[in-house]
Amino acid sequence: MIPRRHLMAAGAAGLMAAPAVAQNTRAATLRFVPQANLSVLDPIFTTATVTGNHGYHVFDTLYGVDAELKPKPQMIEGHETSADGLTWSFRLRAGLRFHDDSPVRSADCIASIKRWCAREPFGQLLARVVDEWSATDDRNFRVRLKRAFPLMLDALAKPDSSTLFIMPERIAATDPARAVTEMVGSGPYRFLAAEYNSGSRVVYEKFDGYRPRSEAPSWTSGGKVAHFNRIEWHILPDPATAAAALQNGEMDWWERPHPDLQPLLARARDVRREVTDPLGRLAVMRMNCLHPPFDNVAVRRAIRLSVAQDEYMRASRGNDPSDWALNRSLWPRGTPYNRDEGEAMMPGDLDRARAALREAGYANQKVVVINPTDFPDIGPLGQVSADRMKRMGMNVDLAESDWGTVVQRRNSREPVDRGGWSMLHTTGGATAWANPALSFLVRGQGLGGWFGWWSSPRAEELAEAWLFATDPERQAALAGELGRHALEDVSFVPLGQFVIRTAFRRDVTGILQGSSPYPWNVRRT
Repeated sequence: MIPRRHLMAAGAAGLMAAPAVAQNTRAATLRFVPQANLSVLDPIFTTATVTGNHGYHVFDTLYGVDAELKPKPQMIEGHETSADGLTWSFRLRAGLRFHDDSPVRSADCIASIKRWCAREPFGQLLARVVDEWSATDDRNFRVRLKRAFPLMLDALAKPDSSTLFIMPERIAATDPARAVTEMVGSGPYRFLAAEYNSGSRVVYEKFDGYRPRSEAPSWTSGGKVAHFNRIEWHILPDPATAAAALQNGEMDWWERPHPDLQPLLARARDVRREVTDPLGRLAVMRMNCLHPPFDNVAVRRAIRLSVAQDEYMRASRGNDPSDWALNRSLWPRGTPYNRDEGEAMMPGDLDRARAALREAGYANQKVVVINPTDFPDIGPLGQVSADRMKRMGMNVDLAESDWGTVVQRRNSREPVDRGGWSMLHTTGGATAWANPALSFLVRGQGLGGWFGWWSSPRAEELAEAWLFATDPERQAALAGELGRHALEDVSFVPLGQFVIRTAFRRDVTGILQGSSPYPWNVRRT
């Protein structure tokens, strides 16, 4: 980690005085400040956004999406579909290689898809209708279905978190319930394991064997050209240090500047700010449905009644309402099925919430809120929830730690007196939660679903009916019913929607639109 005293000094002057070799190395290196520490490396095992961002450096995908979120071939050269829609035949591009110099084969793709399907809600829908996966040779593979799956390409191209990244078969064969640590992909950058230090630094090196497509890059599709020889992620100790490093030229790109520091960066001569994802992110609360008190839906509904979204947004995003908006729906604003469910669902009324809590039979069970101190987008959300629940008369333990510890602890299904948890908060890109196939916010998969393990057979019925409906009006009606059901049963509680203004040095260009800080196309002028 770069010491704060060094970062706060005149770093640009020091760089100017460096030898020519060091300056050339610096010019070929992108120094990046990520949103949080990278504590889990496996982008299939966790939905943590920072791990998904890491995945885009190391791995490639069969399909990507363009700026209109339409699937486009990426590792795939082309595909054919039978007339009845039950057989899909895929052909890989020639010359694809992994970072260990082994060729990318059909068997690698099938193993990767199977592991992804075991963990990802969209993939689980696909797996239910697959009759057989088969590799006809090293470049061709086939998927035979029991029932036509109209969103096949959308599933394979899914962006944001839980993306279908392709790994070598020997790694993809790992139990989906266990995270892999060996990072061998076929993407534009190699992960340098020897230089990885969780909590301090992550380093990637340009993979000279990568073969980019010829099309212009767009979101996760097109030509992924690596212009930097080396990308370094630096996990800095606090936002002020990151702001100073960016202004001094010791960092090139800060993914998510703290809202309080945005005015300072706006005045900085050599810094630019940009909203790269105009739809933004939805902030949400998740309660653990396995244990008291939140195994009781009436208690969860009392919490929902207490939520005042403007308080959450001001705490985490600041007082500028142009950067955030209320959204009383589990469908994000700007996506097709969004409809505000109104104040009846979420009045933000503590008196009503207290009365509902008494009626629910709350018996002073401890509520453990696991909450990160090093993640400014999320930490204030947990603090607001803890305060409001205490004002409701609940027995609250705000268990604050670093983000990596939160990510690890949320896996626990134990009760709170054995290291478990009751409530957590997170955020996700609007595009990732735009419909029933993509969004785990509305999926009731129980122990097979997202942390918190909300179970609802009705939600699963609605999601599957939506997937196979052919009439757009019928799909909209099913999505509306599913969204209301999930909010009524309190699968999650929406806390507001916001945009992020990323910040970077003026000599850095080529940053693409999208919900992740994609490393390709970025260069120094």
